[in-house]
Amino acid sequence: CLAAPAAAQKAPALPKRPEQITFKPLAFSAPKASDYRHVLSNGIVVYMAPSSELPLVELSLTFRGGDYLEPADKVGLAGMTAAMLRTGGTESLAPAELDEKLDFLATEVSIGARGTSCSASIDCLKANFDESLSLLMDMLRRPRLDDAKRKIAVDDMIEQMKQRNDDADPILGREWNMALYGEDHFEAREPTEASVRGITRADMAAYAARVFNPGNMIVSVSGDFEPKAMLAKLEAAFSTWPKGERMPEPPAPTAEMKPGVYHVEKEIPQGKVYIGRRSITRDDPDYFAALVMNEILGGGGFTSRIMKTVRSDEGLAYSAGSSLDAGVWYPGEFRAGFQSKNPTVALAIKLIENEFEKIRTTEVGAEELAVAKQSF
Repeated sequence: CLAAPAAAQKAPALPKRPEQITFKPLAFSAPKASDYRHVLSNGIVVYMAPSSELPLVELSLTFRGGDYLEPADKVGLAGMTAAMLRTGGTESLAPAELDEKLDFLATEVSIGARGTSCSASIDCLKANFDESLSLLMDMLRRPRLDDAKRKIAVDDMIEQMKQRNDDADPILGREWNMALYGEDHFEAREPTEASVRGITRADMAAYAARVFNPGNMIVSVSGDFEPKAMLAKLEAAFSTWPKGERMPEPPAPTAEMKPGVYHVEKEIPQGKVYIGRRSITRDDPDYFAALVMNEILGGGGFTSRIMKTVRSDEGLAYSAGSSLDAGVWYPGEFRAGFQSKNPTVALAIKLIENEFEKIRTTEVGAEELAVAKQSF
């Protein structure tokens, strides 16, 4: 018979209990952003994080813009424009031809728009980066905005509107935003059939040209590349792109939030509830303390107070907790939320209110504080 390898014969004995396992101290030094920051000749800021682990490159372009730049009668314009930049082809390539090229290169392209930002990215093989970048630039600078694709996008958005009251979650989110920010603020506006059908090709072309420009952009690149070579490629790709204006900051809400109970009737056996208010900005001196507070209160999953009280102790909800989002340009929001069968909604609310009062008035214990810090 064959003898067992020497390494297997001398394998170290496993500890008898998990707490007896020892680890080397974790040594971590936070990276400095300045070590990764570069500026192209036309002023574009580029952050680069090279890594040769896999033969892949990911490039992201982030633009200030989004829903807040939409006219009040064109709600949906930002999202529609982003979708059409991706699916609507280019001046030289029909939509199907563009998709075929990207599929052949195994390149994933994403273009999107949110409340206060727009983005465009490629994720590709290192060997296909040059061609993939060229296609992305063609999509952003010379979009076709194909009419047939635009009709499909309009029909899709309207179909989604028809379904947005089928489930209680979209209703809750919509009404919450209106109560929190006011119906006239972009955070709470909703597209209508009229606003979507009123979006023209010219509207999308103008929005794309205004927002997607080098003067309004930050670039990030990660993956398998040499920094000097990558900077040269980006310099060449962006050098002829006209530098437009930087978009203004998003407007703060002007409506004053009115405390109260807002109730929407729907024939379902479950109540879906948010409780909260406007919160703080990211530069608030109490920002980090507030994050730790929320971790203890309801953000920490099964270790949080709201989850323990509402779910573990009382069995009133499958999921319960809280979140705290600090705004950049104006205060964000804090909210606790849960779903419970209708007869126990009031009790769950009372339990959460008790936890609010407890964390306001009673000092957090050392062990609970340590657990929250360790989770971060």
